Amino acid sequence: MHALSSRIKKLIATIGLLLWLPFYALAAMHVGLAVLPDAGPLLTLLYYAIAGTAWIVPVGLLLPWMHREPKRFEVEQVHGRTNRQK
Repeated sequence: MHALSSRIKKLIATIGLLLWLPFYALAAMHVGLAVLPDAGPLLTLLYYAIAGTAWIVPVGLLLPWMHREPKRFEVEQVHGRTNRQK
């Protein structure tokens, strides 16, 4: 399996974020408008507080992946080297 370079990971993560955030924001607004039209102000505030911070979970998983360096073995495979060739 090929190890992805840091630049490729950052590109994938950037595209993912640019697609994810608008989709999530629109979906959260749609759910809020569809489910909460007769809800009280406290329930509405609670929903939007939770929905407004829930987008952080997938982003919090994506960012460490994006910055993680490939393992040494994976790097050697990409460059065609093994421990015996050193």
